[in-house]
Amino acid sequence: MIIISPYSKKLFNGRENPKNYPYWSELLSLIPKSQHIIQVGIEGETQLVEDFQKDLSLTELRKLIHECDIWISCDSFFQHLGWECGKQGIVLWSVSDPIIFGHPENINLLLDRKYLVENQFLWWEATAHDPEKFVKPDVIMQYINGLNKTKKEI
Repeated sequence: MIIISPYSKKLFNGRENPKNYPYWSELLSLIPKSQHIIQVGIEGETQLVEDFQKDLSLTELRKLIHECDIWISCDSFFQHLGWECGKQGIVLWSVSDPIIFGHPENINLLLDRKYLVENQFLWWEATAHDPEKFVKPDVIMQYINGLNKTKKEI
């Protein structure tokens, strides 16, 4: 089972959060149809897969994290919860700095440090969402396939 947590917190100004990964549809199309994917999020977010579990408690989220093979998230609350559970996952970065906000135990995928905003501690409302600042789905699939291969060899 793969868990995806596609969205970061909504911005006060209504614009798209610059940390939201823009290529979920393409990524999901590359994952074998036999793989069960669960999307976690909150009411009002766009549903990307059939199994969308909304507004789960921390206890329910922790249970799913412990049961999954892989979790994938943008820079959001979910990557911190995965770390707290001791479960390595894949975190998709763009403008926020994984050295500051990430956990080295995770697979932190950042396209290029040149895209990081200068002041990492200001509100994200001032930063535009730019799809060109994210790794492409084929890069993520290399890690998903690597994790699956490692798991099968154990």
